[in-house]
Amino acid sequence: MNQRSLRILEYDKIINMLADRAVSAKGKEMCTQLAPQTNYDKIRQSLEETSQALDFRMKAGALPLGGIRDITPSLKRTDMGGVLNIEEIYHIGEFIYVCRKVAAYAKSVEKREYLPIVDEAFDRIAPVGALEAEITRCIANEREVADDASAALSTIRRGIKVAGGRINEALNAIIQSAAYRTMLQDTVVTMRGGRFCVPIKQEYRTNFPGMVHDTSGSGATVFMEPMSVVELNNKIKVLEAEEKEEIQRILVKLSDSVAQYSAVLGDNFAALTFLDFIFAKAELALAQKAIAPEFNDYGIINIKKGRHPLLDAEKVVPTDIYLGDDFTTLLITGPNTGGKTVALKTLGLLTMMGAAGLFIPAAAGSRLAVFDNVFADIGDEQSVEQSLSTFSGHMTNIVEILQEMTLDSLVLFDELGAGTDPTEGAALAISIIRYLLERGIRCAVTTHYSELKIFALSTEGVENAAVEFDIQTLRPTYRLLIGVPGKSNAFAIAGRLGLPEGIIAAAKDMLTSENIRFEDVITDLEISKKQVEIEEERAAEYRREAERVKGELEKQAGRLERNRDKVMDEARREARSLVAKAKEEADNIIKDMQRLYQEGIDFKQAEENRRKLAQRLTEHNDSLSTKIETKAKLRPVDKPLTAGDGVFINSLGQRATVIDTKGNEVRVNMGLMEMKVKIADLSLEEGGGDVKRKIETPKATSVKSQKSLSISPRLDLRGQMVEEALEKLNKYLDDAYLAAMGKVEIIHGKGTGALRAAVTSHLRGHPHVKSHRLGEFGEGDSGITIAEIK
Repeated sequence: MNQRSLRILEYDKIINMLADRAVSAKGKEMCTQLAPQTNYDKIRQSLEETSQALDFRMKAGALPLGGIRDITPSLKRTDMGGVLNIEEIYHIGEFIYVCRKVAAYAKSVEKREYLPIVDEAFDRIAPVGALEAEITRCIANEREVADDASAALSTIRRGIKVAGGRINEALNAIIQSAAYRTMLQDTVVTMRGGRFCVPIKQEYRTNFPGMVHDTSGSGATVFMEPMSVVELNNKIKVLEAEEKEEIQRILVKLSDSVAQYSAVLGDNFAALTFLDFIFAKAELALAQKAIAPEFNDYGIINIKKGRHPLLDAEKVVPTDIYLGDDFTTLLITGPNTGGKTVALKTLGLLTMMGAAGLFIPAAAGSRLAVFDNVFADIGDEQSVEQSLSTFSGHMTNIVEILQEMTLDSLVLFDELGAGTDPTEGAALAISIIRYLLERGIRCAVTTHYSELKIFALSTEGVENAAVEFDIQTLRPTYRLLIGVPGKSNAFAIAGRLGLPEGIIAAAKDMLTSENIRFEDVITDLEISKKQVEIEEERAAEYRREAERVKGELEKQAGRLERNRDKVMDEARREARSLVAKAKEEADNIIKDMQRLYQEGIDFKQAEENRRKLAQRLTEHNDSLSTKIETKAKLRPVDKPLTAGDGVFINSLGQRATVIDTKGNEVRVNMGLMEMKVKIADLSLEEGGGDVKRKIETPKATSVKSQKSLSISPRLDLRGQMVEEALEKLNKYLDDAYLAAMGKVEIIHGKGTGALRAAVTSHLRGHPHVKSHRLGEFGEGDSGITIAEIK
């Protein structure tokens, strides 16, 4: 990436924010080295790292890396046979403890989806429990070896403690003795040259039995070691030397143990450093309420509700910025301090952040493109009077950009052509823009020149845009309005700032009526153009809606046909069952009659059995006639239908009861099912048209209780075709309504947005849905829809 552009767009400040969220020094170093990528696959990989780390962070909390240190230099020294000091070994023990904490952290979330990047890094952390236990036993703190590090060290230190106790007893006896009271300068015991001494007055130095080790600055006091403790002091010196040798032996042993685990510890350190780096990216995304952008390699940018990450998050107004699809050049106009440069920097900085694998502060569904470079000429050194040298400086940068850019570059120009004669500057700016346009290079430009507005209006591939500015408060809102050219509003701004009205009036008199109307005409033309585009889009939407309704009707007709066939098949199965049962009973009665005949029983009993058989057959025939109706018993609807009327549905071959009517449609009740049918598909039963039936309704309490036990509050439609998903959604909403569920979650994923749009459209007109909305930050964003059931 162009280093000057990185500096101008303040990418380094984003990197500093990222590094502040890393814990280890090595992790911070990785953050500072993070640069935008130019390879599509590498960008996707880096974004996936951030996404998986954020997913785990949301479930398990912050990564516990407190206490981690860079142990690489210590490991290198042990590999070369060197001996580590107490502090280095203590830090290695702390590092192993951090490894153990992170390993436990990795297992803290149960029943979660597998995250390959994060989980593989966690799996690299190998346990080193034996070494940790040995270091903990031997090293008390950063400066001291524990007494229990070895039996010899424990014995030596006990000896030092005993000798020290005897010395204190002897010295206390001296300073409390009446014989030495006059000789003592003070009744204290002090250390001089590592020896226990007492302060003796200069004039008594020859009278006090002992050795002189030091003299006070004034010479009035000498510090003498009493002869009674010289031998004990010598013994302590010997023991301290032995202690030092024993400590060195322990350190050598521990260093050898560290060397044995050097490769494992090095791999653990690399894994923790990588985790520190990707979790820092996750923490930054969380702090900025950022999302993962969708990348493409065909130059389309569509930033939705983008926020400049360096502005106050509570005050900045989100804005939409897009180019590369219908047009490749975006021309931003408007007054000074109106936010043009902020819009330009937001476009460039978010592109760089996304290419570096960082999430961007924008709305879900935002898209970024892969560029091989981002070039920016943004003149932050603007002054009241722009000299020729300023123009020359900008032009030098522009020449370098034109020489280095490729067809896959993003170019940003701030105040292109400014700093020279307006006529020449405008002509030069148009020529540069046309040069980029002809090559299809993505470009965004800010300007004040009206000539460029006309150029954008009349040139295909170039689009006008304006930054919104509040004249009353003289404050920019930083909203970008694409499709509308901006106005300078110079007179209004000057008046609000206190410029006398007389001066402003004189300035207005210098403008011709054509000049005054010029920008208004441009604006009117652009607005008219946008209105035409809006109407065209609305017409296209109506066509799409008509096609959708047509498709739904065709599906409904197909479902009705399938239901009719299903009902008829069921009736036939029941009829066959009844006939088979009747035949079986008839066979049994005939067998009984034959048995009675053979036994010589009179025919009265046989006649009685024959009569019973005829009665059974009649009953079965009556049962069959209620299952399968014949046309001979029906007549067309010849009177207005009202609630409760009994009707027959011709297409389904079933009785039903009228609930209500509307036009040529009737809503009927058929068992536990309600449906709408055309009046033309209904018939009245002969002699039964005036019969009122009770409208059957399902037992709500029992149905709801059964449904509520089985239905999940979440429906996952990801990976399904739109038609299949909507069919499942429809049944799910019916079940949710019967279960009296207040709120349900419908997971459709982000993807291309087609399934999300279909679900939203379906919910909008569904009779069981009270309201619906997309998920918020932390709920699943635009990959999930929350619906409230009536």
